[in-house]
Amino acid sequence: MARYAAVLFDWDGTVMDSTYSIASSIQLASADLQLPVPSIQQASWVIGLSLESALYRAVPDLTAEQMPLFLERYRHHFMLRDPHIKLFDGILPFMGELRGHQIALGVATGKSRQGLDRVLEQVNLSTFFDATRCADETRSKPDPEMLHQLLAELMLDPEQVLMVGDTTHDIHMASNAGMDSVAVTYGAHDPQTLAKAEPTVMVDNVAQMRDWVLTRI
Repeated sequence: MARYAAVLFDWDGTVMDSTYSIASSIQLASADLQLPVPSIQQASWVIGLSLESALYRAVPDLTAEQMPLFLERYRHHFMLRDPHIKLFDGILPFMGELRGHQIALGVATGKSRQGLDRVLEQVNLSTFFDATRCADETRSKPDPEMLHQLLAELMLDPEQVLMVGDTTHDIHMASNAGMDSVAVTYGAHDPQTLAKAEPTVMVDNVAQMRDWVLTRI
């Protein structure tokens, strides 16, 4: 049984219940620019990728010339919802337990550095994590470079670290880095989609995640 020295978390849809806010903001920005509006499922699928990569996939008719205005409208709609977005129930106590066991904690997210720093400040977690990487600092998921950088910063090997995420982008990134993964089914990708990525384990809620991880540290 693996014994982990660190746990890395995706943010949106894994730690914070922001999936619907992101997807609906993509829809509303599309409507603002009179572009075809993707379904919630289509918009949710791209969560976790770097924002511009995600938007080109979710809204295929979006052009490079339209991107700056689209980003402005997306951020406008998202920031209206932002104050109401909460951490998933139980996730903060669970991470506190991990810290109590001397487990290093990190974040590997599709958010920008500005976006992650803002939300960490908002939820009073600015100094909570040992290492964080964002999509605008490295290659986008599922490329493993983000995890390679975190491993180097934490001075750990892949087999010592567990990646937790809610999308196949997270699971494939972990696999590409030689790392075990937990797929949570309460976020952006449905269980059938996640299962195809072959995570180490799938869990339906934070309590199940806690029970699985705490026996492996």
